[in-house]
Amino acid sequence: MKIQLTSCGAARPDKRAIANMLETYADDMSAGEAREQTEFLLEGSPIDIEVSGNEGSAYRAFRKLDIEYEIME
Repeated sequence: MKIQLTSCGAARPDKRAIANMLETYADDMSAGEAREQTEFLLEGSPIDIEVSGNEGSAYRAFRKLDIEYEIME
């Protein structure tokens, strides 16, 4: 399932937690790429990820980290 992460509304976003979440739930994303994508998201650029399996857990993680998202497929 393709998901677009549009923004992070947290007052003090936890970069490490966001990067770990991306590495855990996004298909084929390395730790380095997760850190890079986290920076893009926090700068205001939407990012697209592919999630297969554990979609419910991924949605909970997005909400916990105050990340807005849209389901593309």
